[in-house]
Amino acid sequence: MIRGIRNFLRGGAHAPSPKQRRKLLFDQAPDHIYAVGDVHGYDDTLGRLEDLIVADSRKRDGIKWLVMLGDYVDRGPKSSTVLTRLTTRPLVGIRRICLAGNHEAVMLDFLGNPSPDHHWLRLGGLETLYSYGLNRLPADREERKKLLRSLIPVQHVAFLESLPSMLQVPGYCFVHAGLKTGVAPADQKDADLLWLRPLALTDDAPAEGFVTVHGHTPVAGVEIDTGRINVDTGIYMSGILSAVRLSRNEPPDIIQSR
Repeated sequence: MIRGIRNFLRGGAHAPSPKQRRKLLFDQAPDHIYAVGDVHGYDDTLGRLEDLIVADSRKRDGIKWLVMLGDYVDRGPKSSTVLTRLTTRPLVGIRRICLAGNHEAVMLDFLGNPSPDHHWLRLGGLETLYSYGLNRLPADREERKKLLRSLIPVQHVAFLESLPSMLQVPGYCFVHAGLKTGVAPADQKDADLLWLRPLALTDDAPAEGFVTVHGHTPVAGVEIDTGRINVDTGIYMSGILSAVRLSRNEPPDIIQSR
């Protein structure tokens, strides 16, 4: 998939069928993990949330990670700026790990086949194109491809291609959407990890040995249940971007920005 999209940006052939993304499996967890819900192009709000997270982290000893749960693009006004932040602005004292969301997957599909009737454009893709300065899609296919190559940095596309679909540490499994019941984490498919809705599960009981932390399905407030934590508070509707801090020997703590 990576080679195909890069060939597209350089004027080459379409991308081949998508392959399964990497899964990050760790046998040790850091002392603190901050998990951030769906950003959807709201870079200013993300910047304020990162400032709050950094300030909170300075009060705490040990190793700290920030896990981004996907959906960085679409709907909001600054998707391109969000991707620039995530690819060029590391956080001081915190390791940032970004996971793939379904909106990243659909954006890549559009770049491989930039049709004017592509369904991504109805999912917030138009706003993402606006953020790159593209206000009109040329009618000619080759002109569309040339214009997209000129406006969307190769670094942004490479970042979207490289995103893993899951991160697991002892006690927690982080994904964009959810886990399919009865399937081991290492055997989960991207179609579920990026698209599954928790309400569609027949069994919402906690998975054995870990809590699933996810976004994707907007909720009015961060949901912290026995086996699942949902951090997506629907920023494009509520104006609120949420994170949850998971620390050893402490209950989960919510951090939010507007």
